[in-house]
Amino acid sequence: MGQQQHPAILLRAEQKPLEHRSFSPAVIRSLVDAGYPVSVERSSTDPDFRRIFDDAEYAAAGATLVPAGGWPNAAPGTLVLGLKEIPEDDFALANDHIAFAHCYKNQGGWEKVLARFPRGGSVLYDLEFLVDEQGRRVSAFGYHAGFTGAALGVKAWARQLSHPGEKLPSVGSFTDGRGYYRNEDELVDQIRKDVEAGEKALGRKPTAMVLGALGRCGKGACDLFLKAGIPAENITRWDLAETKDRDGPYEEIVQHDIFLNAIYLSKPIPPFVNGDLLTRAGRKLSVVVDVSCDTTNPHNPIPIYSINTTFDDPTVPAEIKGDQNTGPLSVISIDHLPSMLPREASEAFSEGLRESLLQLKDLKTSRVWVDAEKLFNEKVAQLPEALRGPHRG
Repeated sequence: MGQQQHPAILLRAEQKPLEHRSFSPAVIRSLVDAGYPVSVERSSTDPDFRRIFDDAEYAAAGATLVPAGGWPNAAPGTLVLGLKEIPEDDFALANDHIAFAHCYKNQGGWEKVLARFPRGGSVLYDLEFLVDEQGRRVSAFGYHAGFTGAALGVKAWARQLSHPGEKLPSVGSFTDGRGYYRNEDELVDQIRKDVEAGEKALGRKPTAMVLGALGRCGKGACDLFLKAGIPAENITRWDLAETKDRDGPYEEIVQHDIFLNAIYLSKPIPPFVNGDLLTRAGRKLSVVVDVSCDTTNPHNPIPIYSINTTFDDPTVPAEIKGDQNTGPLSVISIDHLPSMLPREASEAFSEGLRESLLQLKDLKTSRVWVDAEKLFNEKVAQLPEALRGPHRG
């Protein structure tokens, strides 16, 4: 009887290059202790796909290790748990999946991605849309996006001082070729040294401004700045209260060395900065970190760049004409920042989902999962009839 009440869970190996995050062994242990049979696909040994947690950590948590890549043939009724989207393919999906699928906002090719579920009679529970009673996401990577974005902002600022005219090199170049930090201490130690080196060159520590400072992402950014040795009085924290009675552009932004945007854009707003503000002589600002990355949004509030940057090439020069300042202005617009700190990002995200995951035995009655299935069915109803196939309602 116990088996039926606690569905089997399979944690699959991620198949997206440079994705080292997963669900944490601590949360897998919670599931095992609660009576769920959990199996975990072994991590790839390829450095580009290696999981940040060792297989042994999952074995110690009570999970059964199985070969990677077997999830398409999981036993009926097994819930397939993963983080990022599965590779695009045509075969129908017979098992329910829990993952970020990126197919609910009409992204390119969304129909093909979504249709595989109804065709196989399964349900997608999209991690991005698991919400609490207030409609807030149950868990998100925002904190570590802000934390790592702020770290790269400091690095770019220090680099401009030590190597004028040169771009910030790849994340791999300062993480022994890995492209990520093994843990938070390793990252913070390095960024503290960057702050010290910059201070030697400039005679002072940097100043930073965070817009959206009260959200998960903004809190992460402020925490990094503080841990890196930037005094609290050098950090300007703005949120709704500071912007509700006045529209941008904001003169205050250009008076800081580093500006980090952590605002989730829900409607068109006037830009935070514009060419006029940035070209004027006397600008202190030399690094913009756009964690929100509304790059292709026509209402991007930071309309000074047009491409997302990457771990291989983290910065892009700002597009401003007729600049009267001689100093550089670099933009960091990476949309997968938490991968730079995979262990802590995974642990925090998994912890946020622990309570919901423990309710998987009540998939059809637990509010968070019932709502997720309802949303799935609404999205499936938008598919062309021919793509839908049979679906258990």
